[in-house]
Amino acid sequence: MSSNNLFGTVPPQMFSLVGLCSLNLSHNKLMGKIPYEIGNMRRLESLDLSANQFWGEIPQGLAKLSFLGVLNLSFNNFSGKISFRTQLQGFDVVSYISNPNLCGPPLTKICWQDGEHKDSKPIDENEDKDEFLSWFYIGLESGFVIGFLGVSCALFFNRKWRQAYFKFLYNMRD
Repeated sequence: MSSNNLFGTVPPQMFSLVGLCSLNLSHNKLMGKIPYEIGNMRRLESLDLSANQFWGEIPQGLAKLSFLGVLNLSFNNFSGKISFRTQLQGFDVVSYISNPNLCGPPLTKICWQDGEHKDSKPIDENEDKDEFLSWFYIGLESGFVIGFLGVSCALFFNRKWRQAYFKFLYNMRD
């Protein structure tokens, strides 16, 4: 049922489809919280809820889906921490991207509780980018200076190169 311009909330009756193996509701305009009852769909192997407007925490009921091999919750508004010690942490980061308020492994965003972070090392994604850019510019400037000095010194100390260089420039002018 993907890409059908469906809107509103997911009807609770859908979660009573216990024999369903695959559910793809991606690229619609569905909203609301995903109910805990999603865990009743025990045979579910693939779940794609991406590119909708779902919000709230990822329900603990998803941890009951032991056959779940494909999960995509990206591009929604989920929040909170991804359940610890469940198969939900085993899915790739791509399954959760573009959920700005979602945190915890496998994501790099650290979950905070009572002013202290729960994970051991906070990671600032902008800090890595800034550090890369600063080293990039330092390398660029150093390369330019070394290249300029190398050519200048070669022209200054080697008379044949200097004469050939100025002859080349003179010919280019003509």
